[in-house]
Amino acid sequence: MGGCCEPEGYDTMFGAAFSRRLTRRYRRRGLDRTARRIVDVVAENGVEGASVLEVGGGVGAIQLELLRRGAARTTNLELVEAYEADAAALAREAGVADRVTRRRIDLARSPEAVEPHDVVVLHRVVCCYPDHQALLTAAAAHARRLLIFSHPPRNPFSRAAATGENLLFRLRGSPFRTYAHPPDAMMAAAGTSGLELAYHRRGLAWHIVGLASPTT
Repeated sequence: MGGCCEPEGYDTMFGAAFSRRLTRRYRRRGLDRTARRIVDVVAENGVEGASVLEVGGGVGAIQLELLRRGAARTTNLELVEAYEADAAALAREAGVADRVTRRRIDLARSPEAVEPHDVVVLHRVVCCYPDHQALLTAAAAHARRLLIFSHPPRNPFSRAAATGENLLFRLRGSPFRTYAHPPDAMMAAAGTSGLELAYHRRGLAWHIVGLASPTT
């Protein structure tokens, strides 16, 4: 997942052991249900020959599936380094290493360092980033055709869960935090570049929002 704030918070939360777990799970089971739906939505909106930018893609599982569906190339942005060896191994196994670029960049802080792509994906990322407005505004500005992101529902349960998790992080001395951002505010930030709502799925644990360029 991509980072912000103090990188060491993300290094602690998303370290080598976490990366190995993601890699084992993907090799055994493939994508989780929400990630599969994200891939399906991107494919339904036309992925053939597309460039894909994923913010906080971890070991790159979503990107591998989109490349299998016909994407031309992918770029992954991270702050943490722990995913790199596992991501490289998975890309080699899939035979797409030459079509995957991985960079350590915070898109919200350095948007000028990344070129626009046809599709921008953020899965389970916004809830780990305090400034959702900056992140989603930057993501939307880099999406030529489609921006798709997932976020947890905002309700009393999710807000209480975030509060409890953050208390545990604080007690452990970790700077990492989770966030239950207001959905309307996230939607507004994602629409700042003229993208329009094209898909919205409300799941029990994760909501998926897709915004598309009106010219596509």
